[in-house]
Amino acid sequence: MQFLTLDGVSQGPGSPDEDTSDGFTQGGWFVPHLDEEFVQQAVDWLGQADALLFGRRTYDNFSRDWPQITDPDDPFSEKMNGLPKYVASQSLKQATWAPTTILSGDVAAQVAELKRQPGRELQIHGSSRLAQSLLAAGLIDEVRLVIAPVVVGNGRRLFPVGGAPAGLRLVSSSTTPGGLAILVYESAGPPEYGTYEAGA
Repeated sequence: MQFLTLDGVSQGPGSPDEDTSDGFTQGGWFVPHLDEEFVQQAVDWLGQADALLFGRRTYDNFSRDWPQITDPDDPFSEKMNGLPKYVASQSLKQATWAPTTILSGDVAAQVAELKRQPGRELQIHGSSRLAQSLLAAGLIDEVRLVIAPVVVGNGRRLFPVGGAPAGLRLVSSSTTPGGLAILVYESAGPPEYGTYEAGA
């Protein structure tokens, strides 16, 4: 699941100081468009997860923040804190947000093995660099894009120039009162190409 701007930026959706790497100063662009309809959709998606997978940067932010959310009425905290978590990192030595397993070395091979285990969804939340690498490796089954009606002009993109080509098949689309476009795609292997035919 990825939050994107109209120009494809996935960096720093949640707050101005969430991710200021490479001088990014426009964090928090997603928040003004949140509404109850999207929150319910996110709750429904999380309800399908049997485990969560993160890149290091997202894991660091989430492991700092989610354990502090103990409100029993919060629709996410029990799942976020209780589900098994995996973090892809070549440098992290200890994970304090239990239960967490660190994946290092050949992360793609380890994710492929996790996907072979019984259970429901292994979900990636944010973690755009990890998502890029796993999409290129053919390990992403479904892409859930939540696009905010804003253009920020710079920042890290989910689909960067030079990224691996991929074909996708639209499964569903909807919009929310706050202006979010929710697009769900299935992976469809390599892209297909064609040529316009001349004629009437």
